[in-house]
Amino acid sequence: MRRFTHFAALDWSGARGERQRGIALAVASGAAAPALVKPGHIWSRAEIRDWIEDIAASGTDMLIGFDFSAAFAFADRAAYFPEWRESPANIRALWALVDGIAANDPHFEAAAFLAHPEAQRHFRHGGGVVGDLFGKGGGRLRVVEMHQRATKQAASVSNFNLVGAAQVGKASLSGMRLLHRLGGRIPLWPLDPVPARGPVLVEIYTSLAARAAGLPPGRSKIREGQALDKALTAIGSPPLGLCGPISDHASDALLTAAWLRTIASAEAPWSPSPLTDALAATEGWTFGII
Repeated sequence: MRRFTHFAALDWSGARGERQRGIALAVASGAAAPALVKPGHIWSRAEIRDWIEDIAASGTDMLIGFDFSAAFAFADRAAYFPEWRESPANIRALWALVDGIAANDPHFEAAAFLAHPEAQRHFRHGGGVVGDLFGKGGGRLRVVEMHQRATKQAASVSNFNLVGAAQVGKASLSGMRLLHRLGGRIPLWPLDPVPARGPVLVEIYTSLAARAAGLPPGRSKIREGQALDKALTAIGSPPLGLCGPISDHASDALLTAAWLRTIASAEAPWSPSPLTDALAATEGWTFGII
C-alpha cells in the first residue's frame, strides 16, 4: 500500500446550529503524538469544508477519516429509498439529492430533506413517528454494518434511525452534504481509486480505535488526559502528557488519528473480503472493518 505522512480524524456532529462543540479535528504527523487542529476552537461545518479544501489544494499526503456514514443501505432492497421514483442509483447521486432538497437549510443541516414527504417515510423520527418504510427492528443496515455485527468487530446502528443518543442519521445526512460540496476534490475510498500521492478520505468509526487501545465495548469514551495517554501508548503512539479533563470528542479525534497511522500501511483494511465494486459505488465501506 502507498504511504501517507499525515493522518487526520474528524469527529463530526449533525446537531442544529452553526458551531458545534461536538466537532473535533486532530492530525498525527510523522511519528509525533497527535495534535488537535485549532485546540479550543468551536468549529463550524463550513470551516471543516474549507480546511479539507485547503488540504486538497496543497496536495498533502494525508489520510483523512470522517466519523459519519457516506451512504444509506442499498444492497438489501436494490435502492436507498424503495418506492420513491427519485431514489438515486449511486453514492454521488445520493449526495446530490440530499444536498439539493436541503439546499436552503443552513450549516449543512438536512431538516428539509427529512421533511420531504417521500424521504420521511424511510426514517424513524422523534416523538414516536416512524415512517411506513422504515422497516422492522432497528432499521435497515448496510453490508458493512451487518458484517461488523456478525464478526463482532463493532456495534452497528441504522442510518435511518434519528432517535436516541446513538443515532447517526442526522450526522450522516449533514456529512453527505459536505461530501457533495467538496465535489470530488479529494478521492473517497473505496468509491474512488487511491491515488499515488495526495490526500484520501475514508469513513471511520472512532470506536474501532478505542477497541484497538483495549477499551471494552460500550465504554469507549475517554474524558481524562491520563486515560487518553494510556490508550495512545497502547497503540504505539507517543503520549500527549495531558492532565485533567478532556472532551470525549477531542479524545476520539486524537486517538483515532494515531490509530489510522498504525493501520494505514497494512493491506487488510484496504481489501475487506465482502467489499465489491457494486458496494463501493452504492454503500461504501468503513475503513478498518475487515
